[in-house]
Amino acid sequence: MAASISCNQKQAQSDKPVNQKAVTAKDILGNPDYQAICYEGYREKSRGLQPSIAQLQEDLKILAAMQIKVVRTYNVQRPHAANLLKAIHELKLADPAFEMYVMLGAWIDCKNAWTEQAPDHTIESEQNEGEIARAVALANQYPDIVKILAVGNEAMVKWAANYYVQPSVILKWVNHVQGLKAAGKLPKELWITCSDDFASWGGGDTSYHTKDLEELIKAVDYISMHTYPYHNTHYNPAFWQVPAKEAQDSDIIKVDKAMSRAREFAQNQYRVSLKTLPSYL
Repeated sequence: MAASISCNQKQAQSDKPVNQKAVTAKDILGNPDYQAICYEGYREKSRGLQPSIAQLQEDLKILAAMQIKVVRTYNVQRPHAANLLKAIHELKLADPAFEMYVMLGAWIDCKNAWTEQAPDHTIESEQNEGEIARAVALANQYPDIVKILAVGNEAMVKWAANYYVQPSVILKWVNHVQGLKAAGKLPKELWITCSDDFASWGGGDTSYHTKDLEELIKAVDYISMHTYPYHNTHYNPAFWQVPAKEAQDSDIIKVDKAMSRAREFAQNQYRVSLKTLPSYL
């Protein structure tokens, strides 16, 4: 199932930027010098209208000026991710000092996701194989840019009712790409993970605590855990209401206190997840 991209690899090697230092996911993750942001460059109301390379480069220059050095994408179903990588590649060729890396997402669905038929959460979509192949091809074509490959985006959390899959599906594809890496068919420094809600990583109810999840935790290179004070396993709007004791505070103080509560909320979810499955982390 591995994609063959020899022609693309040769083309990328022929005009590879010569200035870039060897930066790996290990260097990036947890490093305050490598600030990251989730990014999609759409400018219109429809995703069918793709941003141009020039528009993507305009965005990337703005992000770089904000000291952002890592962008995360969600899927490779449309040209967006491929165009983003090309845009970064061209900027690096034009400016030896330009530095930007990508956490490349591969979208994973269940059978009948986003259709008029009822989603079957016990069977994966037949589209997943092609999605993984495209992600693998891009990771190989741009090894100097793609440093992390995320198999699925909130694909296991049960509030994703239109498309969620069982952990066994994510485990299958994580093992697949880890196998490609072990066989030298992906860059050895590429880190593999799954981007999912804290509940999916064991912080939710016991229905999430499965053997497949335990195996997945062992299989990924690191855990990419999402935590949302506002959107927490489901909606939590009351969290952002101003407590009565803060009603007389200035707006800026209210904002500061809200951000502090959000940080504490996220830290607590992280701690809960660690305590839930301590023997696997």
